[in-house]
Amino acid sequence: MDITLVVALVIALALFFDFTNGFHDTANAMATPIATGALKPKVAVAIAAVLNLVGAFLSTEVAKTISGGLIREGEQGIQITPVMIFAGLIGAIVWNMVTWFLGLPSSSSHALFGGLIGATIVGAGFGAIDGAVLLSKIVLPAFLAPVIAGVVAFTATKIALALTRKSDASQGGFRYGQIFTSSLVSLAHGTNDAQKTMGVITLTLVAAGFQASGTGPEFWVIVVCALAIALGTYMGGWRIIRTLGTRITDVSPPQGFAAEASTTATILASSHLGFALSTTQVASGSVIGAGLGKDRRAVRWRVAGRIAIAWLITLPAAGLVAALAELIARIGPVGIVIDAAIGLGVIVFIFLRSRRSVVAHHNVTDTDQVPDDASALERRKAGTP
Repeated sequence: MDITLVVALVIALALFFDFTNGFHDTANAMATPIATGALKPKVAVAIAAVLNLVGAFLSTEVAKTISGGLIREGEQGIQITPVMIFAGLIGAIVWNMVTWFLGLPSSSSHALFGGLIGATIVGAGFGAIDGAVLLSKIVLPAFLAPVIAGVVAFTATKIALALTRKSDASQGGFRYGQIFTSSLVSLAHGTNDAQKTMGVITLTLVAAGFQASGTGPEFWVIVVCALAIALGTYMGGWRIIRTLGTRITDVSPPQGFAAEASTTATILASSHLGFALSTTQVASGSVIGAGLGKDRRAVRWRVAGRIAIAWLITLPAAGLVAALAELIARIGPVGIVIDAAIGLGVIVFIFLRSRRSVVAHHNVTDTDQVPDDASALERRKAGTP
């Protein structure tokens, strides 16, 4: 198959991943202001889309981590090929769609990294992965960032709730404050997550010999990636918004403000350092920390446990799917066509299956099916068994 055609196919697939990243991660910024009523659902996703677009132009450090650090260069140049990247994207997109359908705020970033790593191991061997970059820029931030964000959110919630006890009117002030902090989260999300697709496309161009090794993303790459993630964000990942906004804990305006401020600070600091962290993990950690700041029993630990399991298995699960896709792709052009057909089939099946129980802007805050872990607290307050 002509290398130009393969590169074009990979770029198209990368932009589709960027689109899924947008609707998968809209909840990171807008779940809590939607849950507290600070913003109407449609207005929230529109703001998030615009600020994701702007944020994508503010930094390229994370893109450089992916395009020039994760995969080693060998004697013949970078060891990953456009076909391996194609297989990696198949793994990332399939996992994104599965977790979106289940309403799990898993990491789109780790799905991407897992996909690239799984395909590269099959195609070029373990030695092609730079373990130091993987550990320092991806694995360690994955463990530290949500914990740090949770601790900051816990502390900020304690302070915010202490202030609101003195004045009920301040609850409204925090609700307005959420508009500002959620907007900052969207901007920060653009500076981190949009960069990952930029890095993948740049990596593809370098691997195919269309761009010099060690260079950053071209301007046209920045533009198309920014547009793709903004469009995906505007579509709204309503299933994940429901989980993050209403199912982990019942979020009050002070808690939402604290969670969003914590998320913003963590993401912006990580983007500056070139850490390709999961904004979803940071946002989820912040919401859990905000819930703990109010009452330990207010957190629905069964939901939090499911999210934690998704965090742990995302990278290996996406890697396994990508590894299988790479094995099939090694057949030749027919293998690439088979991969594309299977991937498209899975996407269409999940989408059609999701139409049986639609979650959209009109019912995203419904709590009739929220898991019951925290209901004991409410029953105790009401004096019922």
